[in-house]
Amino acid sequence: MAIEPATKDDQDKLSTALPKLKKEDPSFTYSTNDETKQTIIGGMGELHLEIIVDRLKREFKVNVKIGKPIVAYRETISKEIDIVYLLKKQSGGAGQFAGISMRIKPGARGTGIVFHDEVVGGKIPKEYIPSVEKGLRSAAQSGCLLGFPTIDFSVELYDGRTHDIDSSTLAFELCARAAFREHISEAKPIALEPIMKVDVDVPGEYLGDVMGDINSKRGRILETENGPNGKILAEVPLSEMTGYISTLRERTKGTGTFSMSFEKYDIIPSNIIEKIKSNLWY
Repeated sequence: MAIEPATKDDQDKLSTALPKLKKEDPSFTYSTNDETKQTIIGGMGELHLEIIVDRLKREFKVNVKIGKPIVAYRETISKEIDIVYLLKKQSGGAGQFAGISMRIKPGARGTGIVFHDEVVGGKIPKEYIPSVEKGLRSAAQSGCLLGFPTIDFSVELYDGRTHDIDSSTLAFELCARAAFREHISEAKPIALEPIMKVDVDVPGEYLGDVMGDINSKRGRILETENGPNGKILAEVPLSEMTGYISTLRERTKGTGTFSMSFEKYDIIPSNIIEKIKSNLWY
């Protein structure tokens, strides 16, 4: 569950209250997601977390809002593009001048960002090349569809321009950042979502019902094992798994259990993207 303090004063109270609750109850967890900046609390189930929130309000006088954790989505590209970009600024004194030419290509899933220096003839001095890569990686931290990092693409830097006075490491970093942000939409970006490997243990009598529920969550059944101790192995989008423990217990009269782990990022169906946009909160 995500919690958010209502005011700055509540933030200070929350920072004091959470360690105290953790000390009293080892099954309670809390952390801050570096990417979404949300404070996430965890426990043995929804009732457990509802009690924690009630204690925060009643005992520690902390006014908090609760909600679903934001899923860490990603973006990638589906089309190769060629970018020629010139940064030229002059405002008294030393200016900023940097020119780069680069190809950006889609990469295989899981490859991250791959940077290739293919500049020849000193068109861009070697000391400026790392600044181009730094600027690109920085700009890629915020995509143009959902605002999440862009991954799985390669960059081939093959040409550029410099100025004897106004070129610098900063100028080339800013140039690369601006080039990416202004042109990445031309590469036909697509949104990706984390897919979890879900392992469910359930009495055989409930197997069909649980499988149907997983299918309704856009899940893909990989393996099943029938019998008194049934098993289901599936891949399910993380966004569909919030509160799943309560659903599973309800469908199996409290006898079902599950575990899940990150498996991969995969393309989000277009009909789901607008729904995701409306549900994002920061």
